[in-house]
Amino acid sequence: MENKEAVISEEKRDMVIIRTSIIGILANVLLAAFKAAIGIMSHSIAVTLDAVNNLSDALSSIITIVGTKLAGRLPDKKHPLGYGRIEYLSAMIVSGIVLYAGITSAVESVKKIIHPETPDYGILSLVIIAVAVVAKIVLGRYVKAKGKQVNSGSLTASGSDAMFDAILSASVLVSAIIFLMSGLSLEAYVGVIIAGFIIKAGIEMMIETLNEILGVRADKEKTARIKELLCEDPDVRGAYDLIIYNYGPDKDLASVHLELPDTMTAREIDKLTRKLEKKVYRETGVILVGVGLYSYNTGNDEAADIERDVRERVMTHEWAVQLHGFYVDVEARDMTFDVVMSFDITPKEGISIIYNEIKDSYPEYNVQVAPDVDVSD
Repeated sequence: MENKEAVISEEKRDMVIIRTSIIGILANVLLAAFKAAIGIMSHSIAVTLDAVNNLSDALSSIITIVGTKLAGRLPDKKHPLGYGRIEYLSAMIVSGIVLYAGITSAVESVKKIIHPETPDYGILSLVIIAVAVVAKIVLGRYVKAKGKQVNSGSLTASGSDAMFDAILSASVLVSAIIFLMSGLSLEAYVGVIIAGFIIKAGIEMMIETLNEILGVRADKEKTARIKELLCEDPDVRGAYDLIIYNYGPDKDLASVHLELPDTMTAREIDKLTRKLEKKVYRETGVILVGVGLYSYNTGNDEAADIERDVRERVMTHEWAVQLHGFYVDVEARDMTFDVVMSFDITPKEGISIIYNEIKDSYPEYNVQVAPDVDVSD
């Protein structure tokens, strides 16, 4: 039932993205047609570039639709985890189009500064540009809101671009009014300034999408919630090493280590982990694909004293974020534990320091220290 609900939710998400993108295409094509006609008739480079920018927005919406359809393909033998990451590639293409539009606008505006042309605005031209400003603001807010609603980077980027287009069109309108009132033509200079903002927006969108492709630190609230759900069970003393693997918007897989008492049987652990996997998926939508285990000592005072001492020694180092998975076999003289280290020190150096300190304090023990990366809070 849960899987069916997830599929339905994904279908609704794709429908919202496609419908919103189609609205964006129609609106941008209409605006581009009107602005191109005005730009040609009034010899206005700013208005003409504005029309080209609207066409690039329409192209961005088309790419968003194609990306969404491709990302929605069912998993197959070659790609068993699906095609969700294609959406990040489509968002990258959209940001590239925004960046290209900004650079093109800057180049053409500079050309007009060097070789100026006197524009010829009419009242109808100003009215259409004013309407375009309002239309772009409404479209931008709508598309961006829908993008955030369904967690679509492509839609959010398109919505942000539309808002910048509204500023561009407003600047063109202001420069046209100034020209009509004073005869001073500023549109080429305004074009350069606005092109700078568009270029900046394109670079920011590209960096944000690139971060998603490379992998970023998991959301703090999500990781905290998952650990909270896991630790609600009385048998779980701690949840550590939580790593979330993203395979597209709202497609998260995760692995985690649970600290359980050393008295639990394999059957009890199996029953517990299956229950926790369902609970986490139901509450967060994250699929736990791997659950590792740490055991902790029960009913041994000497082991508890050693753990407290080792923990105090390790945590005196500022770069030691956390110690977990501690287990000591007093009879066999074996001691194992994991240390999460910050990025201020290399794992090799950190492990060497900790190993030597603990080995000096407990020379009779076989000490094994495993490094963990500080990947989530």
